[in-house]
Amino acid sequence: MATPTRVSLEDAVSFTDKHLIPLADEGLGNSAYLVDLGDGRALAVDASRDLRALREAADRRDLAVAFTADTHLHADFLTGALQLAADDGATVLASAAGHRTFPHTALGDGDEVDLGGLTLRAMATPGHTDEHLSFLLLDGTRELGMFTGGSLIVGSAARTDLLGADRAEELARAQYHSLRRLAELPDATAVWPTHGAGSFCSAPSGSERTTTIGAQKAANDLLAAPDEETFVHRLLGALGSYPAYFDRLAEINRRGPAVLTAAPGLEPLSAAAVRNLLGSGAHLVDVRPVAVFAAGHISGAVSNPLRPAFATWLGWLLPDDAPLVFVLGPEQDPAELAWQAAKIGYDRLAGQLAGGIDAWRADGGAVETIRLVTAAQIGDRPVLDVRQDAEYRSGHIPGATHTELGSLDGHTAADGMVVMCGHAERAMTAASLLARSGTRGLAVLTGGADDWAKATGRNLEDGA
Repeated sequence: MATPTRVSLEDAVSFTDKHLIPLADEGLGNSAYLVDLGDGRALAVDASRDLRALREAADRRDLAVAFTADTHLHADFLTGALQLAADDGATVLASAAGHRTFPHTALGDGDEVDLGGLTLRAMATPGHTDEHLSFLLLDGTRELGMFTGGSLIVGSAARTDLLGADRAEELARAQYHSLRRLAELPDATAVWPTHGAGSFCSAPSGSERTTTIGAQKAANDLLAAPDEETFVHRLLGALGSYPAYFDRLAEINRRGPAVLTAAPGLEPLSAAAVRNLLGSGAHLVDVRPVAVFAAGHISGAVSNPLRPAFATWLGWLLPDDAPLVFVLGPEQDPAELAWQAAKIGYDRLAGQLAGGIDAWRADGGAVETIRLVTAAQIGDRPVLDVRQDAEYRSGHIPGATHTELGSLDGHTAADGMVVMCGHAERAMTAASLLARSGTRGLAVLTGGADDWAKATGRNLEDGA
């Protein structure tokens, strides 16, 4: 194994601009990468089962995916590696310690793969998971960049509690040593993480999704920790809740998700068919915008507007082992919904109500409403804040009670309560869950805590 030579910052930037194509999933807060190997072939890194953006990028450059690498057993999305192997004949590269049960090239610390001019070197970086690898991309002996997955990320490091709370500290200590090892790379080395802002695998807010080793030495609070104990305290102290489906996907990824033989979609269902399905235990999900849902929806429907965060809340709040029926608006794309569901393993999609809510009404179906209110209209009504803990602590309406949306299903609340989040989407989801459990007279705040402060001229409260 040749000793690497230091790459200049200019070389790393030039390679990134010319040959690296980041593919951001804004909803999950992740990035996959497509690397143009320069000979008509490509390497994909941490590709999800939703390969639409990756295939579009490859087609634009007339690239065939020859290799696909996964840095770890993902908990937040199903890997696209098997699909790329089946469709493109790509060689799957992954950690030997992951004990995957499907064909792949099993790699350990220091193993190298010849990509045809470029070389990919595996580096064991446990912490986020215990089988985690980072991949150093080399041009000869020049270090171009590191795919760090859920190890070193922009401004932080990924969470270490996905294998159970009882292992969180152990893996946090492993993460400490992994980051210290990565920090030994030259400052100019590009860092290409998978998890970024918006990921529940843990990342701070911010728009930057890639960085360099030197930039993280200067700005990453975890990397700046003076010792292991401080690092562990900082990392574990920043962990919040995460979607329920995270506990299922790693094992599915170890066995290998089913290869799709056709693009997922939604079958049209009559109003009568929807009634029969609901009577047999199916769940109804209404993906129309908040205001449209508020004006009229089917009793028992869960509101989850079709937006980038749709998959996260689908996986957090709905079961994956029961049929799901959807209500869409006329301008909404059922293919987008089906792909978002498929990437987190939701394949039991019974279909969509043909003709939408108008067809339901025409068939004699009743609808319910939920009132939307502005901050000035709350008055002295009780308020339920369903944002994440960190959001609530940073500033909330005085006297507001707090339960995270992800913990709300099955709970009841006081009749007449106003539910709030930041922009009303999560609040409407919460209100629909509460209404399904029997709470009446609910209203949803159309804005957030800052809107309340501006409307009333009063200060928000900080802390728990």
